[in-house]
Amino acid sequence: MKRSYTNAGIRTALALVVCVTGCTVGPNYHRPTAPTTPAFKEAAGWQPAQPSDQQLRGHWWEVYGDPELNALEEKVSVSNQSLKVTITQYTQARAMVQYQRANYFPFLGAGASVSRQRGSEHRTFYFPSLNQYNDFTLPLDVTWEPDIWGRVRRTVRAARENAQASAADIVNVQLILQAELALDYFQMRGLDSQQSILDRTVVAYEKSLQLTQQLFHAGLDSALDVEQARTQLETTRAQDQDVAVARAQDVDAIAILIGQPPASLTIPARVAANTPPAIPPGLPSQLLERRPDIAIAERQMAAANEQIGIARAAYYPNFMLSGIGGVESSRPGNWFTGPSSFWSMGLSATDPLVDWGQRHALNTMAQANYDGTVANYRQTVLAAYQEVEDNLAALRILERETQTEAQAVASAQRQMDIAMKLYQRGLDPYLNVIQAQTVVLSSELTAANLVTRRMTASVLLVKALGGGWNRSQLPHD
Repeated sequence: MKRSYTNAGIRTALALVVCVTGCTVGPNYHRPTAPTTPAFKEAAGWQPAQPSDQQLRGHWWEVYGDPELNALEEKVSVSNQSLKVTITQYTQARAMVQYQRANYFPFLGAGASVSRQRGSEHRTFYFPSLNQYNDFTLPLDVTWEPDIWGRVRRTVRAARENAQASAADIVNVQLILQAELALDYFQMRGLDSQQSILDRTVVAYEKSLQLTQQLFHAGLDSALDVEQARTQLETTRAQDQDVAVARAQDVDAIAILIGQPPASLTIPARVAANTPPAIPPGLPSQLLERRPDIAIAERQMAAANEQIGIARAAYYPNFMLSGIGGVESSRPGNWFTGPSSFWSMGLSATDPLVDWGQRHALNTMAQANYDGTVANYRQTVLAAYQEVEDNLAALRILERETQTEAQAVASAQRQMDIAMKLYQRGLDPYLNVIQAQTVVLSSELTAANLVTRRMTASVLLVKALGGGWNRSQLPHD
């Protein structure tokens, strides 16, 4: 009768545990609102390409139509060491999900023990025949903490959300590295254009120096004009050499981004007529789904919400089911006979009565941490809108500035031609020629720099739009 009563009590306790398992304390997660606008202020006049050839995709750099850039970008994902570090962090985060999921299930342990025992002859109950004996034990123990209040479920969800944030971090780092490579590449090509202008100008200045020397020897010009021409030539040569230094640094930076020693990478100089592609920015609301850094902030916010539930679960008692069973005998040969078996099982519950405010402090910390992630999420969204608006404005204004500068270059060239003709006729001093040539060189270099700035603004716009990524690509396992 007593054994039946015990079994009934255990069954009742198990039934109670099963009934309450599934109760989850704490707030359910809902993504907080973020400040947004119906349209980008600077997007007026942008028309989607038909068909959508300019839409950003995974290999977003292909919209620039530069095979050399494409080949370099492909190497970033394979060889960059910083990206590999981020990938290992994601692997750790996924392993943590598996680790936490194991808490759903009972933990089983097994062992074996062999002992030779001798009891005191002075103990209360002394039996000479049983005073010295062997004990062979093969136990199996089971422990399980039912997830009654949802602590394990929330811990698993928090680990999964952190893993998703880590996956988005891979994309974010990859996008940053790819954009940095494209920026270095277009800056390098811009320097190629500047160097081509300076090379051509050095040749022109050499001819001008020869002309002033011939006129000086003919008694038609002064030594001052000769030295002015020589100074202008050597100054331009120095400027040309300085551009070569900056270009070498860009090539070295590209080498590091693709995981190569700088000495192993050579990129031949080439003057490219770069024009930034038209990239429709889409709607501001789409930016929340495109940007990996926004996804990181949002997933961190979801994980912080789970921590609130975990902290609140500490207010409720913990239940533990445990059991042990096995075989025990004085001889191993008797292990598998019925009388050698033993077992025990039970249910325990613990709940701190006085913790001097520890649980309250944990709840306060969890809530404050969540509030901080919400603020960080909203700030990330605002920063993303700013980056898009900034680069849309840059592209719009730089396009007009490029057209204006082209007119300035043409005007400066006409001015230089007039000044040279007047000098050759002896009607103007050579100083006017130098001034006109300086204006031409400055205008041409400014025009080349504007092309580079337009290309870099285009790359930064692609980066600001997320590079064709979408948060639906986050892993869900």
